[in-house]
Amino acid sequence: MKTKHLHPAGAADAAHGSFKGYVAGFVLSVLLTFASFGAVMLDVVPRHLGLAAIVALCVVQLLVQLVFFLHMGAARDQRQNTAIFICSALLIAIIVAGSLWVMHNANVNMMPTQMSMERAKMRD
Repeated sequence: MKTKHLHPAGAADAAHGSFKGYVAGFVLSVLLTFASFGAVMLDVVPRHLGLAAIVALCVVQLLVQLVFFLHMGAARDQRQNTAIFICSALLIAIIVAGSLWVMHNANVNMMPTQMSMERAKMRD
């Protein structure tokens, strides 16, 4: 009795990257890390655009790592993994945004007005 595999022959290995792909991902990640470091330390980017440059390089590095190391993509065998990742990222974003919103509102509504210590002592 033969066991049937869920994947056609060779399809299970298709999801895994090659040595060349891993090296390319590593080199790109290192270059993007140095680009971020250089943008801050060497003042290559104007100060008012520094944060935007760092965030953009961060997003590009995230995409490089997702594609080269976690093998996320639009291929037919990776669609389910990509969909699960997107749903997880969306849920995490909702939780983080909601938590920040609640903490901000608690800070605004529960903290006393801006008052110096001397002025507060005079009221007692």
